[in-house]
Formats: sequence, C-alpha cells, structure tokens
Amino acid sequence: MSATFNPLSDEDHAILASYFPVVDGIAALIGEHCEIVLHSLEFLEHSAIYIVNGHNTDRKIGSPITDRALWSLHHMQTDSVSKPYFTRAKGGVLMKSITIAIRNGKQHVIGLICINLNLDVPVSQFLSTFIAPQESDTSVNFASSVEDLVAQTIESTIDEIQNDRNVANNNKNRQIVTTLFEKGIFDIKDAINQVAERLDISRHTVYLYIRQIKQDNE
Repeated sequence: MSATFNPLSDEDHAILASYFPVVDGIAALIGEHCEIVLHSLEFLEHSAIYIVNGHNTDRKIGSPITDRALWSLHHMQTDSVSKPYFTRAKGGVLMKSITIAIRNGKQHVIGLICINLNLDVPVSQFLSTFIAPQESDTSVNFASSVEDLVAQTIESTIDEIQNDRNVANNNKNRQIVTTLFEKGIFDIKDAINQVAERLDISRHTVYLYIRQIKQDNE
C-alpha cells in the first residue's frame, strides 16, 4: 500500500501526539546514544515533530524526513516495521536504524518513528546504561498469567512481612493486605478471594482492611 501525504485530521494529530511518551520511553530505556524521531507525513520538509537525543545526528524538531525513511515507507507495503538498516550520519557516525509506521483508523500511514542507534559510541559508555545501580530493586514478577501474578505477589509479600521483625505477629495479616494494596494487586479481579484463601481469613476481613487503608489515606 502506497503512503499518501495529505493534510492530517485532528484525530491524526492526536494519534501522533500520543506517541510522544513512547519516544521518551524508548530513549529512557536505551540511553542517550539512541536517537528517536517522530515524523509527521503532513509536511515532509519539516516532518520531525518530536525528537529525543537529536545530538547523535545533529537534528532537531522541524528537520526534514530522510531519504532512507521515505524509502522504508514505500517498501513497507502492509508491514509496519522496516528491516534494520545501517546509515552514516553527519560526520560519518555509523548508525543502526529501524523505521516504524504509524497508522490511523483507516490504516493510512500518517507518521513514522525512526530509532537510530549510534554504533560509534565506546562500548563501555553504551553498556553503562544497562548496568543496574547497586541500590536498585530489580525484583519483578514476570508471570505467565494473571493468576500466577497474584499468587507470586502474595507469596513474596508474605515472605517480606513474615521476616519483618518490626511487624507484630497479631498485625501481620493486616500489614500483608496493606502492602498488597500498595502494590495495586487488588485492582485485579478475584485477588481478594485469593488473598483471603491464602491468609486463611474471610473476604469480609480483607474488605475491612482495605476500607481502613483507604480511610487512613484520605
């Protein structure tokens, strides 16, 4: 399907604007040596409407679309992601790039996200982005189902509270429910039932603890 470069509707502009946090998120994850550019196909001569880490290619908002991005667009057909490709930016900087099409409700391509990784950066600088600080909490439940997520979170929370000597034995169940509430686990359907069953208390008691927590937070 060939892309058309017509004036965009308000809905199209809203769709493109919704990708601003995506650009920020990718940049935050990969680091300053990865440039992410959001292009609007409304005006190709200044298509870049949002850019993070533009220092890698010396570009800024209002920069034009690249010839390679246009080539990728016209070769995507029904696919929305190009194959990775290598380019040279200004100054001969080697970049590994990929282009992602953004479509509206009619499946027309209205914009592009171009992700450009600077390969000329020293490896030590690049890898430093992926080294976790010693004080960071790296525990995450990568559950295969919602039920597993709830179960794993309950078990880890029970272990955490049971090993906390600052929590009195007669207050541990309430503290477990409080901690689970803070983790947002009760936003998941049927989590209250699982918690009540695991702690061997009634659903009414869990509801009571939650009401008290909400009252304390008001």
